[in-house]
Amino acid sequence: EVQLVESGGGMVQPGGSLRLSCAASGFTFSNYPMVWGRQAPGKGPEWVSSIMFGGGTTSYADSVKGRFTISRDNTKNLLYLQMNSLKPEDTALYYCARGGISGPRGQGTQVTVAS
Repeated sequence: EVQLVESGGGMVQPGGSLRLSCAASGFTFSNYPMVWGRQAPGKGPEWVSSIMFGGGTTSYADSVKGRFTISRDNTKNLLYLQMNSLKPEDTALYYCARGGISGPRGQGTQVTVAS
């Protein structure tokens, strides 16, 4: 059974940082690209970032480029999202998904950016 469990969310002031983690189990983690997505209240799901199998190829939504960094540790089956210079518009439920934004996903972790 595919399991994805996110952690690391919380409340932070504008300009602050958070590091999200996603623990994967039930499948061969290194065989799949992984993505981070988010969903803000009243809005649809939004792709945030992707990382390929070995971690050498990454991509980002324009809204987070230069502020967020995706990474993975295939030895520990962990996916990360380092978020810096957070803005109020980054407030959302963040989740990790296998393969693509519509793949199996976790329950998510809430990120709230407010002063």
